[in-house]
Amino acid sequence: MSKQALLIVDHGSKRMEANEMLKDVVAAVKQLVPEMPVHFAHMELCEPTIAQGFERCVQDGATEVIVHPYMLSPGRHATCDIPQMAADASAVHPGVSFRVTKCLGVDRKIAELVLDRAGINVAQNA
Repeated sequence: MSKQALLIVDHGSKRMEANEMLKDVVAAVKQLVPEMPVHFAHMELCEPTIAQGFERCVQDGATEVIVHPYMLSPGRHATCDIPQMAADASAVHPGVSFRVTKCLGVDRKIAELVLDRAGINVAQNA
C-alpha cells in the first residue's frame, strides 16, 4: 500500500506576502488530515520549488505524491507546466509515483463560498 503525501502548488510571486496564502492553506489542510504529509511549492520566482516540495514529501516517506495546482484556471500552468515539473521531480525518485489533480476551476463549493462571503443565503435563493 502506498503512503500518500499532498503537494499544493501555486504560481509563486516575488512579493512574499502573496505567497503567505499558500502557507495558510497548507496549514488548514494539515489540520483536516493530520496523518498525511502536506507541503507547498511554487512553480517559479521563489522557493520551495516543485522539485524541493516533492523531495520533502519523499523525505516524509511518501511513495505517492498527489500534486494539486492551487489555481482557479485550468490553463497551461495547471495542465502542462506543473505536470511536467512533477514528472521531472519524480524521475529522481525511483519507486515514487505521482498524480496531478484538476485545479480548483469552477466548482460548486467555490460558488457556495462566494455566496457565503457575500452574505447571500443559498436556501432563500434556491
